[in-house]
Amino acid sequence: MISNDELRVQFPDIYEQQARQAILDNGIETHIKAGEMLMDIGQYIKYIPLVISGNLKILREDNEGNELLLYYLRPGETCAMSLTCCTGDSLSNVRAVAEEDTYAIAIPVKFMDEWTQEYRSFKHFVLLTYQRRYEELLRTIDGIAFQKLDERLTALLKEKSKAHGSNILSVTHQELAQELNSSREVISRLLKQLERMQFVRLGRNKIEILKVM
Repeated sequence: MISNDELRVQFPDIYEQQARQAILDNGIETHIKAGEMLMDIGQYIKYIPLVISGNLKILREDNEGNELLLYYLRPGETCAMSLTCCTGDSLSNVRAVAEEDTYAIAIPVKFMDEWTQEYRSFKHFVLLTYQRRYEELLRTIDGIAFQKLDERLTALLKEKSKAHGSNILSVTHQELAQELNSSREVISRLLKQLERMQFVRLGRNKIEILKVM
């Protein structure tokens, strides 16, 4: 179980000890294995995740089942989409999948209104979460609207490398294609180009980033 001091280190914006203790007293320890879903589209939001370790990817899906990566949740972060849905008691419009084994504290949504009114730092944390996710969504939109697919691919590889803290990524071409809403054949061709340029080294379900792209 994480301590109050450890929670302070992970979530410095929640600076009130009473707010952190409320999280520890009422939150539920949650372990999500890599590839498992924490939340799916169409479900009611019952808990808000505070990521302690690992990371989650937040995805949207169109009517044909194609997925689009919106952003990652890293340690010290929570999901703005979940916050938005829980305040209106509406269904989730995103999917949360563990990119790697992830440990989070799940906060029951019934506490959200109470804590944002009672704890100034918790309210500040929620507002900062909205701001940061909004900025990330703008970058996602800019990438779709203004970047070529090869630029979006290299940006995604760098984002994954940053999220995992490693230049070796365990990911398939199909998974990258789904996150970029493209085809496996196109992504494979672009990765081969990057390999010829010695930016990456390709292996079986593995991509090693050799230098900054």
